[in-house]
Amino acid sequence: MSKIHSTAIVDKNAKLASNVEVGPYCIIGPNVEIGEGSILVSHVVVDGHTKIGKNNRIAPFASIGQPPQDLKYKGEPTRVEIGDNNIIREYVTINCGTVGGHAVTVVGNNNMLMAYSHVAHDCVVNNNVVMANNVSLAGHVVIEDYVVLGGFTGVTQFNRVGKHAFIGAYSLIRQDFPPFFTGKGLDDFSVQSVNAVGLSRRGFSEETVRELKNAYKLLYVKKGLVLKDAVDKLKEQAKDSAELAYLLDFILSSKTGIVR
Repeated sequence: MSKIHSTAIVDKNAKLASNVEVGPYCIIGPNVEIGEGSILVSHVVVDGHTKIGKNNRIAPFASIGQPPQDLKYKGEPTRVEIGDNNIIREYVTINCGTVGGHAVTVVGNNNMLMAYSHVAHDCVVNNNVVMANNVSLAGHVVIEDYVVLGGFTGVTQFNRVGKHAFIGAYSLIRQDFPPFFTGKGLDDFSVQSVNAVGLSRRGFSEETVRELKNAYKLLYVKKGLVLKDAVDKLKEQAKDSAELAYLLDFILSSKTGIVR
């Protein structure tokens, strides 16, 4: 049986697993589903068509499933879907999707969203992502696996951040940021290096890190080498490397252009 504090307001139509904990002054709407072992500490609002998975811990004053900050939104029954084992800290906001996007905002598994971070409509935050304090994602942003976003970082609409990227604090990302690299800066945002420390911690081999460093030199160090020529050189190297093949596909599939 769920443990619901006497001051919490839980709509009779909400679906809560048997061992969900709902703390003081939480409000849960009628179209909400919460999975086993999840804890809403206190003063959490979960509304809209929202599905939350197992073993999530949601801190005070988080707001999930509220309407998007989009003037085109007219109350359509769009959704929020959150996976398992996430830590969602104080004052985090996660808005539902829009019919102009995918109609759903997604947060995957094993993520940590620190205080005051914002996930706007139609975003996809994949797995094992860390969003530090005050990180803001504009609408339609995709954050891939194992990305770390430093505090006060912003990502503008329709951009992606690739797997295993590390972004320094106080940065603003205006184009797709390639996987495996580090970046920082506000008006002068740029790619800095290969995320060698993060990759090593996650078990990538020294050979793979060397391959990625060579790719970084092609893309960012060799002066006068236009992107098309760098990509052509990468195509040869990517034949024998899954990581380089993924990097190449990320670049070729970019709709907003990559940071360069």
